[in-house]
Amino acid sequence: MANYAVVKNGVVENVVVWDGVTEFSVADSELIAATESTRIGGSWDGNVFTFVEPPAPEPTAEQVALTENKVSAKSKLTALGLSEAEISAAFGI
Repeated sequence: MANYAVVKNGVVENVVVWDGVTEFSVADSELIAATESTRIGGSWDGNVFTFVEPPAPEPTAEQVALTENKVSAKSKLTALGLSEAEISAAFGI
């Protein structure tokens, strides 16, 4: 048993475990023995699997505001004399 990439039009759509012998096929796809570079969403050029990690999404306005509020709250609690450990234990920030 080994991992095989299900490749359609040069894109890895899935990875399955297959013995490579038993009758098995996926319509309109190729089964290619996977390597350590095989990732769902990656590419197969006929010789090599490649995968480019997508960039991290930009934070939303709500996420930015939440982060700023946490930083503000933490600095105010520190100014009141609470330690980092106390703030983390009490508020999880």
